[in-house]
Amino acid sequence: HVQLVESGGGSVMFGGSLRLSCVASGYTYNRNCMAWFRQAPGKEREGVARIATGSGNTYYADSVKGRFTISQDNAKNTVYLQMNNLLPEDTAMYYCAASLYYCSLVVSNFAYWGQGTQVTVS
Repeated sequence: HVQLVESGGGSVMFGGSLRLSCVASGYTYNRNCMAWFRQAPGKEREGVARIATGSGNTYYADSVKGRFTISQDNAKNTVYLQMNNLLPEDTAMYYCAASLYYCSLVVSNFAYWGQGTQVTVS
């Protein structure tokens, strides 16, 4: 199993920045893909960004492209999400997720999830 723990959420003003971190533990060697999802109240969980752990290839949802950057430090088993120019519509619970196989930004591809960290933009 893979355990994921997120941190770095908080409250920020419109246009501000935050960096989320996700530390993975357990059977981390077989993670194929790491991703960030978010879920706002009353809405479905949506993919934000993902990174293929082997190649470093990244993909972003259109809503965050150019503002968010996903990165990884494999030595620390950590994935980051740098969020700049935050907007009120970015307000949500942000979840880190790990996939052993597929890397498309679909909820069902990810078997392991963190507990989430809240981001509020006002």
